[in-house]
This record gives sequence, structure tokens and C-alpha cells, in this order.
Amino acid sequence: MSFTGIVKNEVSKLEIQEIECITELSSLFRTSSKDLKLITENASVARRCFKMIKDTYGIRAVITVRKGYNYSKNYIYIIEIKDKEELIKKDLCLDQNIPSDYIIDDEQLLRAYLRGLFLSCGSINDPKTSRYHLEFLVDDLDYANFISDKLNIYDLNSKVLKRETKYMIYVKEAEKIGDFLRILNAYQAVLYYEDIRIYRDHKNMTNRLNNCEQANVDKMIMTASKQVEEIELIIQSGGLDLLDEREQIVAEYRLKYKESSLLELSEIISIETGNKITKSGVYHRIKKISSLAKKLKK
Repeated sequence: MSFTGIVKNEVSKLEIQEIECITELSSLFRTSSKDLKLITENASVARRCFKMIKDTYGIRAVITVRKGYNYSKNYIYIIEIKDKEELIKKDLCLDQNIPSDYIIDDEQLLRAYLRGLFLSCGSINDPKTSRYHLEFLVDDLDYANFISDKLNIYDLNSKVLKRETKYMIYVKEAEKIGDFLRILNAYQAVLYYEDIRIYRDHKNMTNRLNNCEQANVDKMIMTASKQVEEIELIIQSGGLDLLDEREQIVAEYRLKYKESSLLELSEIISIETGNKITKSGVYHRIKKISSLAKKLKK
């Protein structure tokens, strides 16, 4: 089962108050179609919708089960309301593009609306995949902007994009998607999602540090190789006597320890000669050696 299916199964089992049923049904049927028909591949969503209709309006919706035509051939569940149609359409605000204020009058109802939205037309990538992605597909630009505005009340940074004949509202940031799962009260999904996200972030940070360290090592080796070439040029040109005694000592140890860093070189010289020299001291003497090499090249 996909991660989207797992989240929908968890959300479909949540207990809700009676006042939330109309709000959730409103978004379920609005995003599926403007008539009283809901089409879903998730059996838990179908059962939840059937129960809410029965509890709220005292009628039994008609459920049809068909074999899907996609490559996975999942079952498709079609829930249709054929009683009290005009009353229910008006009650769920399906006769207008944007729902009335009473549908999402407070935060509790707004969460219920977003819950129905996700159950109807939402999908979310498994955090194990290469990218984080949460999306909703709707059929109208004004409605897409309305949904995006409601999501951004929670600072989810959602955006709207046209996709063929529909409009996609999407969220890309990992932390924001985790926040959306909390809005749904899908706490098992949150635990799974955050565990994977933290693991991936830690792994990426470790890789960046390793790459940075490797880049520093490569840079140090290239710099040391260049210093060795300059010292060899000075020797071949007979210019070693142009260096003072301290610079000659540094040149000698650089040739002896070709891959050592300046810090390592300063420690080696201090130990073997008995004369303490700092990394900065080695650097300044190397700089004078390099300056002489450049003059000899000219």
C-alpha cells in the first residue's frame, strides 16, 4: 500500500464530532464532483463517507464496487446519494463554487474541511522517495486559490499550478508536510514521516561534511604539491642559497613530508629541530619560498 493509502486509512478511522460531519462531507463531495457522487480507491474512505451520510441525514447511500482499469486494477468504490438530494446539496454548499462561511467557521471545522479534502483528492509521497511532495488536484482555479489560502493559514507555503485540465495545490517543504499530517491528526503517519525525514537529513548532512572534508584534503594536497614543485625549481636553478636558514629548513621538511598540512609540518619541525614554530610561521616562510620561485621562473 502507498504512503497516501496508509495516511488515508489512519485518518478515516478518526472519531469526529457531529458538527464536523457536514464540513468533511462538503469537501469530500466538492472535490470529487459537484453532484452527490464520490469515487475513491480507498475502502476506508468509502466506509467513512457512508457512515457520515447515514449518521447525519438518516439515509443509506448507494455503494457500487468496480474493478479498476489502471495497471494495478484496484477496486473503485462509488458512493451516490439518491435521497434528499436538493437538501443535501444546499446543506453541503455544493450549489456554489466556494463554501459558505458556516462550513469552515472555526479552526476545528477548517481542519475537518482539509481532512475531507485530503481523503478525496490528496496524495503525499513516501518520505523514503527522492523528493517530498504533498498535492491536491481540483477542477477550478478559484477553488484552488481558496484551498491554498486555507492551507497557508498554517504557514504551509502552498502554491497553485495548472496541470492539464485541473489545478494542483502543492507543498514541497518536508517540515511543512509534517505539519499538515499533524493538522490531520495522523499521528502514526507523523512518527513514521519524521523518523525518515530526520534520518535523511542526518545522512545528507553527513555526506555534505564528508564531501567538504574531502574537498579540503584535495585542496591541501594540491597546495602541498605546488609547494614541492616550487622548491624543486629553486634547487634546480641553484637558488637555494638565496633563502635564509629558517626558510631552507622549511623547504627541506616540505620535501621530506610532501603530503603534510602546514599544521602537521609545524609540529614535525618543532619536534625534530627543537625550535618551536607555529603554523603561521611555516606559512610565511612557504610564502617567501613561493615568491622566490616565481622570480626564478621569470
